[in-house]
Order: sequence, then C-alpha cells, then structure tokens
Amino acid sequence: MTQKIEKSPEEWRAILTPEQYRILREKGTERAFTGQYWNTKDKGCYLCAGCGAELFDSSTKFDSGCGWPSYHTAIPGAVTTEIDRSYGMIRTEVLCARCGGHLGHVFDDGPAPTGLRYCINSAALKLRKAE
Repeated sequence: MTQKIEKSPEEWRAILTPEQYRILREKGTERAFTGQYWNTKDKGCYLCAGCGAELFDSSTKFDSGCGWPSYHTAIPGAVTTEIDRSYGMIRTEVLCARCGGHLGHVFDDGPAPTGLRYCINSAALKLRKAE
C-alpha cells in the first residue's frame, strides 16, 4: 500500500514550479512537443515531480508521435485512474497514487504488451537517470 502524501495548496506552491503546480495540482497540460521528456531516450526511472514516487521505467517508454512522453506500462501500484469528463470528452485521467497529482491520460491505442498509451506531461515528471 502506498503511503499517501497530502499538502495544502500553499505547501505545494512552495515546492513546485508554477508550471508543475498548474499541471499536477490544477490538472493542466503542456503543449505537445514542448515538454522536457517527450523525445528523451535516456535510461532510468521517471518519478513524480511532486512527491518523487517511481512511476514509469524508461524501458516502457515509446515514441507514440503524440508529442508527450508515452509509456505502455506504469510501475505496479504507482498510478491510479479516474474518469475525466472535461472539454466535452470522456478520457481516463492518470494520477500519482502517492500524492494525487495529475500526470496526464491513458488511452487504449498503445503497443504490446499492454495495448495502453500513458500520455504524460513532462512537467509532472523527473527523470532519475540510470547509472
């Protein structure tokens, strides 16, 4: 079981950049092809920029062509999902299981082995490069 992290908006603002706060805490998104990690090929583990939880291993990252970092598998127990009905669409929102931060969305048009495409905002992530 993941130990939950809860902070006030003021506490989150003190540790996040304005862009990270907008995405993680206000469910924002960055423009396609502008984020730090959309085209990164470095090996390592992608962590939640809010709480440092391990979310995605670089071995599950693939080039989906959508302009955001995409992964076919999340680390078990690292993320949760909720239905997102914003903008007149029905999508599946992806949240950090530890701090509840908005990461992006997951779609069912990804590659094997899962058929999923976790489409994640770069600003919601930090890459811990492999040594």
